[in-house]
Amino acid sequence: MSTKPTTTDLQWTELDQRAVDTVRVLAADAVQKVGNGHPGTAMSLAPAAYTLFQKVMRHDPADADWTGRDRFVLSAGHTSLTLYIQLYLAGYGLELDDLKAFRTWGSKTPGHPEYGHTTGVETTTGPLGQGVANAVGMAMAARYERGLFDPEAAPGTSPFDHMVWAIAGDGCLQEGISAEASSLAGHQKLGNLVLLWDDNHISIEGDTETAVSEDTLKRYEAYGWHVQRVAQLPNGDLDPAGLYDALQAAKAETGRPSFIAARSIIAWPAPHAQNTEASHGSALGDDEVAATKKVLGFDPEKTFEVSEEVISHTREALDRGREAKAEWEKKFAAWRTANPERAAEFDRISAGELPAGWEDKLPVFEPGKAVATRAASGKVLQALGEIIPELWGGSADLAGSNNTTIDKTSSFLPAGNPLPGADPYGRTIHFGIREHAMAAAMNGIALHGNTRIYGGTFLVFSDYMRNAVRLSALMHLPVTYVWTHDSIGLGEDGPTHQPVEHLASLRAIPGLNIVRPADANETSIVWREILRRYTKVFGKGAPHGLALTRQGVPTYEANEDAAKGGYVLFDSEGTDGQSAEPQVLLIGTGSEVHLAVEAREELQAAGIPTRVVSMPSVEWFEEQDQAYKDSVLPPSVKARVAVEAGIGLTWHRYVGDAGRIVSLEHFGASADAKVLFREFGFTGEHVAAAARESLADVTR
Repeated sequence: MSTKPTTTDLQWTELDQRAVDTVRVLAADAVQKVGNGHPGTAMSLAPAAYTLFQKVMRHDPADADWTGRDRFVLSAGHTSLTLYIQLYLAGYGLELDDLKAFRTWGSKTPGHPEYGHTTGVETTTGPLGQGVANAVGMAMAARYERGLFDPEAAPGTSPFDHMVWAIAGDGCLQEGISAEASSLAGHQKLGNLVLLWDDNHISIEGDTETAVSEDTLKRYEAYGWHVQRVAQLPNGDLDPAGLYDALQAAKAETGRPSFIAARSIIAWPAPHAQNTEASHGSALGDDEVAATKKVLGFDPEKTFEVSEEVISHTREALDRGREAKAEWEKKFAAWRTANPERAAEFDRISAGELPAGWEDKLPVFEPGKAVATRAASGKVLQALGEIIPELWGGSADLAGSNNTTIDKTSSFLPAGNPLPGADPYGRTIHFGIREHAMAAAMNGIALHGNTRIYGGTFLVFSDYMRNAVRLSALMHLPVTYVWTHDSIGLGEDGPTHQPVEHLASLRAIPGLNIVRPADANETSIVWREILRRYTKVFGKGAPHGLALTRQGVPTYEANEDAAKGGYVLFDSEGTDGQSAEPQVLLIGTGSEVHLAVEAREELQAAGIPTRVVSMPSVEWFEEQDQAYKDSVLPPSVKARVAVEAGIGLTWHRYVGDAGRIVSLEHFGASADAKVLFREFGFTGEHVAAAARESLADVTR
């Protein structure tokens, strides 16, 4: 472990110190004005955030999306003012009025940072630990991006070399997701990642001794990180020189991620509130704010006081950013000249376009043959991997079951890893048994840009991932979750592994599209649709969750309307074999569609014209215009049955008062899949019986 260096080349003036103290009074004033928020950490972290944004990071406030920029993640999102005030000072577009509107309706400064809402915010944070894993994903994406465009360049010489900086608090490091992600980062030797720990010993319930006694630095050493600790100044404040040297030493460490512990005193230098849990999540109070201003040499009668000298000084970040970007653009232009083919690929990928002819690579499966949709998905990935180099991903140690190995000869692993196929720029990611961190790292990868990411596990383990999946939807991120073993059809592993409530629960997340294809050809079509829907434009992208079978299911003729989310798979016929108006509608998804087909055969034989609707994605179907939806599910047909091997919550709106739902409203059991489907009523015969009951209700 390193300690504070004894020398520094940091240029730190009285104006820098005044700017840091200005941050502190702005944080106190913003929370005091709105009456709620988290002032303490923003006050104590002011020297660290200022040093990063004004002295260390490569960024251009005039171009927040510049490809060559460093990334910054505030994992401790509750201290959002730590970020907002630096964005204001540096010139990202926030002004004093935005700080005055902190945590109010319509402001650019919500309670926690929100990606796509505030310029300069790289990710939505708040749920603790998510940002740590986002930063790990960004660092992974940066390495893969370098492999796509400039793999031969010496370390530190490529225009695609940049750093990922993150600040985490005690709460972030207590959450299990940060342990998962940090372990992964150490294993991957992500030398472009630096995590600064605000070691303030305070949580909502008081001193962290209430819950934590481990040696965090030794823990990170055990993960394989480069670890440093920065000492406090004699007065208890953070030491800018020590911080600067530690950050520079971390930047110079290219073979390991870096962890910097900075012991701070929350709410420093508030005379009575410092080092208290109250200052973590409550306004300091008028008297304490005034007292703090006196300590720092500010007028206690003034609020939101920023001198012209301070703002002029900090806005010089615009000049430094412009210069850094111009220098990078020269290097980038030289790279373009030397690598015209890769430059063309960069232009295509950064525009979100797919290569010409990619759809021709999609497999088409022979009708009649039973194929598990997880196997079909694997065939799609392997076929597309040959033509879409930016597509990469893997699994949480279930690749053989999820069929997520895009290239068996290439694994995303650091230099020195002894495994065959290990490649720092490899295609297949081994996330390990870290589902939650996998999902959040995928968010970071998508946020970084210039790649297309997917990741797999069993559907039942989406519970482990849920918070990160929710954030995927909240941020409109184009990530793809490959969830296999999607029902009791997985069989003998039993109810702990058999998802029952998961499909309905995931469909309840706004903005998440769940896609459960009926067969191999639907699987190919929906993968195509997911890739077509990819967009980097905030508000237009969306995450997708593929729910895929373990067991084989019959393959039908491909139907392009699968991309609409719901379509007529087999239409109703009269006794003469000609098209006829349906008397009953059977709606199925995934492995239950073939049960609807079997039921249709029975009903048709009995003279009941029956239509089978396959609905791989409720969300996609709901996007269609009403005329199309009515053409698939005619409002005049009241006799309806929906069948899905999970709870029926999704389907009430589609079957109406006279309809029936063949569902599973309890946990499964350990047995062969065919036995389970039979015992729990998932048979064509049972679906047909439900249809007859519905018809009886309609005609009664």
